Amino acid sequence: MRMLLTAQMDTETANRSVAEGTMAKVIEEVVDQLDPEAAYFTVQNGRRTCLMVFDMQDSAQMPPTLEPLFHAKSTIALQPVMNLDDLREGLGGMKH
Repeated sequence: MRMLLTAQMDTETANRSVAEGTMAKVIEEVVDQLDPEAAYFTVQNGRRTCLMVFDMQDSAQMPPTLEPLFHAKSTIALQPVMNLDDLREGLGGMKH
């Protein structure tokens, strides 16, 4: 299932990670685990935020994938999402 991961990093923890040079390692670890089809980095609510769209094969992927983000004191949200092709397919299967 296609999922959207939103992770907002604690500012103090993220600042320390940037200063210590470990931020890239945390991000790379998550990217290696997820192999996202898209990854975006921005600011939301004044916090460093990453948004990644990935295919979740099994809910057992969550602990090893999300643990580095929890260690960075991130606020994490996971939600199923569709791309346009998925939406078209879903709508096409509806009875009118």
